[in-house]
Amino acid sequence: MALSATTTIAFKTVNTQICSRNFLPPQRHLPFSSSLSSSSFVRTVSARAMELERKNPPVIDENGVLKKGIAEFYDESSGIWENIWGDHMHHGFYPPDSTVSLSDHRAAQIRMIEQALRFASIPLEDERKWPKKIVDVGCGIGGSSRYLSQKFGATAVGITLSPVQAQRANALAASQGLANKVSFQVADALDQPFSDGQFDLVWSMESGEHMPDKAKFVSELARVAAPGATIIIVTWCHRDLGPDEESLKPWEEKHLKKICDAFYLPAWCSTADYVKLLESLSLQDIKSEDWSPYVAPFWPAVIRSALSWKGLTSLLRSGLKTIKGALAMPLMIEGFKKDLIKFAIITCRKPE
Repeated sequence: MALSATTTIAFKTVNTQICSRNFLPPQRHLPFSSSLSSSSFVRTVSARAMELERKNPPVIDENGVLKKGIAEFYDESSGIWENIWGDHMHHGFYPPDSTVSLSDHRAAQIRMIEQALRFASIPLEDERKWPKKIVDVGCGIGGSSRYLSQKFGATAVGITLSPVQAQRANALAASQGLANKVSFQVADALDQPFSDGQFDLVWSMESGEHMPDKAKFVSELARVAAPGATIIIVTWCHRDLGPDEESLKPWEEKHLKKICDAFYLPAWCSTADYVKLLESLSLQDIKSEDWSPYVAPFWPAVIRSALSWKGLTSLLRSGLKTIKGALAMPLMIEGFKKDLIKFAIITCRKPE
């Protein structure tokens, strides 16, 4: 079987953008960690993708492929991510126009958590008002849950579609002496296994983009939130539509479709769409902001880690889903550069 159209397009994008290096802002240029050329990387990884695709032809099942694909994508890729980037599976927060080194990226991921808490007006200086019960919706391998539990002395539970992630997250919690405070399970964010009003901090760090029903997703976040609880959503969105627009431009839709195919995402929505959904549930203190400028170094840094010898050898040992995701990373950079993709934070409070 020939390489699929999605993978072929991604390959061409990587080959053009990596070889030209035009995706990297000059002031944030980071040194390569190996002598491997970018063109050799692309050829090698794409060849591996073609081999895996021949052995495992894609099965089209629109009703069941998304959840299964998401679970398998993270089952397959989480170990590679942890090995290179650590246990926080999300963007970092970088001061605008700053020069950063590779060693700063893990600290930037912690900054992302702290900045999100500040934006949501969590009273960090008043221990009496700290959250005591936290749910991490789309928890990855539990980096946010463990950090928040330790910061606030809270109990936390995380949910993910990936059995591999849940198992690893529980193992990390046990190794850090947190098994009595933090736990993880396989569950659907659109049908959470929790009673109403259970948590005083509802946390979703880069999981909303995987939700096929954004209204149901937001409704579930509000349902499990206790009266007075804070809800924090940090997610990828497309740009807000203008007053005279009914939809994105055709090229924008095509661009997002390529990313969706690689990362197992449903249709995107805008930040304004999220705000309207929260308003429809009568939630309070709703606010949002575009944090795209603060995450600019992230995807170039991920690509550079893939270009390293450690990154390349890890990719070649991985499966087709991980390789397709790697080949599609420059599409995220292009989307940010063209103001199509926005990195948004949306926060609110449930009425008491």
